[in-house]
Amino acid sequence: MPENKMGVMPIGKLIFNMSWPAILSMLMQAMYNVVDSFFVSRLGEDALAAVTYVFPFQFLMISVAVGTGVGINSLISRRLGAKRFEEANMAASHGYRLSFISWIPFLIIGLFLSKPMMHIMSDTPYIVENGTIYLSIVMIGSLMVIVQCTTEKILQATGNMIVPMICGLVGGISNIIMDPLLIFGLGPFPEMDVLGAAVATVFGQALSFVLGTYILFRRKHPVKVYFRGWKWNGQIVKDIYAVGGPAILMQGLGSILQFSMNMILGNFTETAVAVMGIYGRLQSFIFMPCIGLNQGVLPIMGYNYGAQNRKRFMEAFKKGFFAAFCIMLCGFILFQIFPHQLISVFNAKDSADMYEIGVPAFRAISWCFMPASFGIMSSSIFQASGHGFLSLWGSIIRQFVGVLPIALLFAHLFGLGMVWYSFPLAEIFGTLYFALMLHHMYKKEFRRLGIAPDEPF
Repeated sequence: MPENKMGVMPIGKLIFNMSWPAILSMLMQAMYNVVDSFFVSRLGEDALAAVTYVFPFQFLMISVAVGTGVGINSLISRRLGAKRFEEANMAASHGYRLSFISWIPFLIIGLFLSKPMMHIMSDTPYIVENGTIYLSIVMIGSLMVIVQCTTEKILQATGNMIVPMICGLVGGISNIIMDPLLIFGLGPFPEMDVLGAAVATVFGQALSFVLGTYILFRRKHPVKVYFRGWKWNGQIVKDIYAVGGPAILMQGLGSILQFSMNMILGNFTETAVAVMGIYGRLQSFIFMPCIGLNQGVLPIMGYNYGAQNRKRFMEAFKKGFFAAFCIMLCGFILFQIFPHQLISVFNAKDSADMYEIGVPAFRAISWCFMPASFGIMSSSIFQASGHGFLSLWGSIIRQFVGVLPIALLFAHLFGLGMVWYSFPLAEIFGTLYFALMLHHMYKKEFRRLGIAPDEPF
């Protein structure tokens, strides 16, 4: 078998080749999230607030899909780096089936729990009714995005970033096209309002699912997903969730954070919730490229960790962090200089309250961008080396030692304007934690990669 490019190609070039397709795919995902909110905002602030209230549940679903996929990706890439190819096949085979099992809780939410959850978050009839519709549709249809995410992570673990990019582009573009047609009833399509946004989202996910499934099973890849001649192996599932479990919890905490922040902001005004929704969509244009970069760097680090190549392992981390920092710096400058213009895209009725709340919010929160780049890449190096719980603790410290307590305190003492500063202040805690843990892991383990236990270094 020819040498895998993750073990031989120059790191800088490899990161670029591995990351740009994922970055493009993530930007497309950010684009259709923004377009979705743009068209919904044309229905009014309450419609945008309804979709914003649903976002934490969508984020939770994505957390399960991505977290499981990260565990699969990490295990496959480490096994490939160690030349244990059959174990890589078994990891892919188990991971694919786990994606179907992961869908069951969200199906239950979509069928039975959507309306009670919306009643918890709002007592505005329009928001409850349309939020229930949107939540039900996206939860029931979440099977496609969960399975497709697993498919993408399996392929990315082998170094194939092009196919996941194509699948993401197909889903995103189709969603963007279908949004105005279904929301406003253009041409032969019925006018469906918020329901149309949900149907367009699921439609795009379904196309990505079909294309990804076809390519995974009809094309030749370095790993195979078995349907015959295999049986469940508890150790493989354990190995997947040793990294994937903390990744799910880490991202799931973000869902809880979103839910809690919506509740805090909703006590002031629904407009603040809408502003948070706008920020969440726009900041994805900054964070999604970093996540795409992370998707390219993680299998490189995982492969070279498995191959015991310390030089390439650490070089991938350093260059990945530098690239992430540059992306976040650009985002910080954009949010500081043009907050009014960014908000105006979603402020169809030119609401003065939206600008009064949103402009200082954007400038305050964006101070978290640069330190967040270090947290993203530190989480990646821990996941690539099989230490997923170190990433999880970092997320807990940021969000539940940092953001929520500070937001609650500032809301009580100073009012809405200071709540936004909870995000950058929390990043200080996260940066300190990740710096200490990275130093600890380097001394304990990373610097010994490729060195025999009794060999001096």
